[in-house]
Amino acid sequence: MEIHENQEMRKSEYREMYVSDNRATPEPELRNKGLYLIVPVLVIAIAEFMIYSGNVVEAMEVHAALLFGLSLSMLYIKNVEIQKTYQALILLPVLRLVNISMPAFYEITLYLFVFIYGLLTIPVTIALTSQGFTREQLGITFKRIWIYIPLSIIIGLLLGLGEYLIIETNYLIPDLSIIPLLILTLVMVFLVGLVEEIIFRSILQNRLEVFLGSRGGIIVTSALFGLMHSGYGNIIEIFYTFLVGFIIGYMFYRTRSLPLVAMINGFINVFLFGVIPHLL
Repeated sequence: MEIHENQEMRKSEYREMYVSDNRATPEPELRNKGLYLIVPVLVIAIAEFMIYSGNVVEAMEVHAALLFGLSLSMLYIKNVEIQKTYQALILLPVLRLVNISMPAFYEITLYLFVFIYGLLTIPVTIALTSQGFTREQLGITFKRIWIYIPLSIIIGLLLGLGEYLIIETNYLIPDLSIIPLLILTLVMVFLVGLVEEIIFRSILQNRLEVFLGSRGGIIVTSALFGLMHSGYGNIIEIFYTFLVGFIIGYMFYRTRSLPLVAMINGFINVFLFGVIPHLL
């Protein structure tokens, strides 16, 4: 009986040693965590102001260097929070490089948006599925959709009109007949708006809210959203899209509805590149 008890005690000790040896080690603490975010954000800002000033080739080089640097950093930084934050930020230089690399970059057509955002669905989907957020956090829900559809059209009209008064875009469809308008709506809402809002709200804002808190996450995401509109070469447009990004970001924070913010984004573009130029 005593031998049996001793054997059971040893087995219990071995199990405890095994669990102790294989227990996940605590995540290493990082000092000055803010620097890990400030550096890539500043590099993105520098690259976008290069585009604003007309130095497109140099901006591409900076974005490419940032893409390489963020990818390499993810291999060496063991902090999971930093890794996932960098994974979210990587989507911005990817977006810009794909945008600028398109042969038709200097002649904006509706098909250009299809090519750019169609290609972006691949890295966006990979990032979306590896960030570790729940469907609720990502905003994948259709609650109140029948309220959000007319609401998004109204907000899209108002914000689109404000943006048109700043940059006076050309139309991307020949007229306002049903078929061209339907095609424009499908591209802008279900491709452009959806992909952009997954990048900026579902992935980046969610991740930065974890990193900086809700207020900081919304502000930094909105600032990056504004900077990524530097290609129009209009400083007022950058500040205006920062404001638009803040409005959309706050609505996402309050509703956690990806369909709502995707439709708002999409309908802004429908009015900006279709309805308003034809009417005005």
